[in-house]
Amino acid sequence: MDGKHEGSSLSAPPISMDLSSDKAAAAVDLTGKVHQLPCCIKYDGPTPVSHYFKLKPTGMEVDGLKVEEAYFRGRKLHGSTIDLPQGYSGFILGKRSHENGTNTANSECWETNATFQNVTIWNHDAMPSKDDAFVRAFHWFTAANALHQTVTAEDMESTCID
Repeated sequence: MDGKHEGSSLSAPPISMDLSSDKAAAAVDLTGKVHQLPCCIKYDGPTPVSHYFKLKPTGMEVDGLKVEEAYFRGRKLHGSTIDLPQGYSGFILGKRSHENGTNTANSECWETNATFQNVTIWNHDAMPSKDDAFVRAFHWFTAANALHQTVTAEDMESTCID
């Protein structure tokens, strides 16, 4: 083989994302309105969620997390709102339509439709805790920052073992 077409005969179209600050500033702020539910909803579109999904504070605190209560399709849920770490933002992306109103089959471009700074995590069979998988995933932000931090010569000297 010549090496140009190794692997699959189908190649993925190029993908680009526009997360520029001017687009994010113009995007809708959904802080306080993003929820991670413990179920699969087979619907993707607008709906009057706030009309049916009513949050109620419980006055309880578990592992330093304030617990809220809500019902979804008759099931009692317990949740807690988690702030994204300092310096991070959440983005809701949508496919950008081209000027002529159609997407080309050769490329995909995604743009910011909304942003958020926190997410409410819901459980239906347990109280929220710092041991929830979603909450534990936030520990990776600290690890990622440490791994990608610039190491100076002074840092290397201070950690040398003689």
